[in-house]
Amino acid sequence: MKVRGERECQDCGTRWRYYETGSIACPDCGSIHSVGIDEHTEHTDAPATLDLTPVRSRIDADTTREVADAAAERCREYTRKRGFIDAGELRPLDPTFVAAVELQHVGAHLARELRSGDPAERYFYELLGGADDGDRPAVDEVPSALRVPYGLAMSAAVDSYQRDVRTYLDANSEPTARQLSGRIRDHRKRVEALDGDVDPADANRLVHAARDLGSYITGDESAFVRAENWLTGIEDDTV
Repeated sequence: MKVRGERECQDCGTRWRYYETGSIACPDCGSIHSVGIDEHTEHTDAPATLDLTPVRSRIDADTTREVADAAAERCREYTRKRGFIDAGELRPLDPTFVAAVELQHVGAHLARELRSGDPAERYFYELLGGADDGDRPAVDEVPSALRVPYGLAMSAAVDSYQRDVRTYLDANSEPTARQLSGRIRDHRKRVEALDGDVDPADANRLVHAARDLGSYITGDESAFVRAENWLTGIEDDTV
């Protein structure tokens, strides 16, 4: 959406940046009577921090299903607030967002399972341990029991990013980037059509391709080749 990023309180005169607070309420006096004083600018992100400490504190007291459900909900709240256009500028597909989406899907899966098995639980707890710092287990550690939620998570993360990429490209014409984005979309739709049941390495390549697409759009010319290489790896794997 387009917002006026610079605001002024009509009651006390304080000026602040909406981009930093995500609110029209004055940070000094709390008044909601404020006006925008600059031009409308595309902005989809909101101030949000992923803190999984409260969930980790429940590990010794609650069951895996309960911890998994709490982790999924906390990540859901975080990802719902996030976007990738900040004051008109396209931001990267960052590791914390991807980790949060993965934990959301893996957590929701384990919360539904009567018995998930030791490998899946170990993977979940390792992911829970570092997701708020953007740390995720290596893709070759994904257990077979989590293949589907992992694939769906990577697809969902890419979909979220591409929505903002499309919005950005609508205002900033870049035919080459749009073509590359279309290839990524086609691979994402394939993952969705298979309900996430794809090789985790391919799902991971898709995320890297989307991330490099963003880097290319924001000025890294070499990122185009990297993105193409990730997509070629997927295509070679499906032949």
